[in-house]
Amino acid sequence: MTIRALVVDDSLQLRRSVMYALQKVPNLLCVEAGDGAEALRKLRGSHFDIILSDINMPVLDGLKLVAHVRQDPVLAKLPIVMITTESAEADRERAMALGANAYLVKPVQAAEVLETVKSLLGLP
Repeated sequence: MTIRALVVDDSLQLRRSVMYALQKVPNLLCVEAGDGAEALRKLRGSHFDIILSDINMPVLDGLKLVAHVRQDPVLAKLPIVMITTESAEADRERAMALGANAYLVKPVQAAEVLETVKSLLGLP
């Protein structure tokens, strides 16, 4: 069974670093999106098991992406990990109140990303 992760960040380098961290999850396939609007298009066209998203992006930011996902009955239970430079507690609280499942502050270690994803997906 393939696990599909949607990695959303306007920085190609940061998308790649998250994808690198996730290589240790067996049967995990990463799909990339450069902003929240592209992510929504991909979510409507395919099945995903988890979203990892930045907050600060052009077109549609990560917080608006979380709000859209939580309002969609088909996607509402999809785990969402925010990975962002926004380290203020108010930012964390806002993301969690909108429905994010985890909030990691950049620079984030690969092991932390891996542990968070495994935990949310119920993997050993």
